[in-house]
Amino acid sequence: MKVVVAPNSFKGSLDAVRVAAAMKRGILGVDPRVAVVEVPMADGGEGTVEAVTGATGGTIRAVQVTGPTGTPVEARYGILGDKRTAVMEMAAAAGLPLVPEHLRDPLVTTTYGVGEMIADAVRQGIRRIVIGIGGSATNDGGAGMAQALGARLLDSTGQPLGPGGAELLRLERVSLDCMPPEIRELEVTVACDVDNPLYGPRGAAAIYGPQKGATPEKVEILDRALRRFAEVVEHDLHIDVASVPGAGAAGGLGAGLMVFLRAELRSGTELVSDVVRLAEKAQGASLVITGEGKMDRQTLMGKVPQGVAGISRRLGVPVVAIVGSYVGPLDEIHAAGIEAVFPALAGPVSLREAMGAAAENIEATTAQVFRLFCMAREQRRGMIE
Repeated sequence: MKVVVAPNSFKGSLDAVRVAAAMKRGILGVDPRVAVVEVPMADGGEGTVEAVTGATGGTIRAVQVTGPTGTPVEARYGILGDKRTAVMEMAAAAGLPLVPEHLRDPLVTTTYGVGEMIADAVRQGIRRIVIGIGGSATNDGGAGMAQALGARLLDSTGQPLGPGGAELLRLERVSLDCMPPEIRELEVTVACDVDNPLYGPRGAAAIYGPQKGATPEKVEILDRALRRFAEVVEHDLHIDVASVPGAGAAGGLGAGLMVFLRAELRSGTELVSDVVRLAEKAQGASLVITGEGKMDRQTLMGKVPQGVAGISRRLGVPVVAIVGSYVGPLDEIHAAGIEAVFPALAGPVSLREAMGAAAENIEATTAQVFRLFCMAREQRRGMIE
């Protein structure tokens, strides 16, 4: 029998690799003959690098880059087993947790380190990059990233712009002539699950600026700056990116990746599923087990369990989910292809206790779920015979 375990992380407790390992232990404790295939999953956000790198037999690389406030930080990204693909999270180089609360100001924070991380990957022989762009501290439209990769963003005197989103108000010219061919030839795919345009009432500054430290006055400045960026890009590069869904993701980094690296934006869960070859690995399985820390209505908005269920349903393989907790609606979750949901907790405990014993709880619950599955399978066989 073949069983695939394809969970997301249990946020704040276990990453997806350790969740999958706990599920595997639970199954093998019931029947050591089962072929358990571990496929740690992610949706493009936190934990994507570890999940995808581990699932493809790759390695993690650390590199020093310019952080969002200009001070050096160590960013980690994955080089996959094919040695030609890298998986990154922009937050490793320009994420909000890298900026102390009193220094959060998207007028000046930069994505320069994201570009340095990409450039380092190219020097390692990488030709394809998959990048998640959640959790940014920036609102510079990817300008800093582009400058680190050789693009020229110039003011009216022909001088390069400085760091930060506010500098885009001074933008007069954009040129890609100095970007190295190996950069311009990269294949870049972006894990993005938001559809915000670059500017306007639903744009990067208006929707996400305040959580990055922008006051209403700064939101207005940043919105005008991104509008200016779009105007100059359209004039100089003949690329209209202003209203493209997802252009406003990560403070406009979605737009920057499309403009400077011709990136394609895709659903995070779908993209990760493709990279780890989930459909191929689930072919011929008797059961797929997925899971996440908290299952709720957001699960049905492109999160990992829904994506896993969609693929498994097409293959005719039943799916169950093991979760930290769930808050309905179970009928909608079942309709999405998840046959049953099992909380990992055996009884009431504090959040601290639950998180501390997560691996043990997931292993024990998986064992019980698998026993139930085996019992039902044997009964069906008996009825057929």
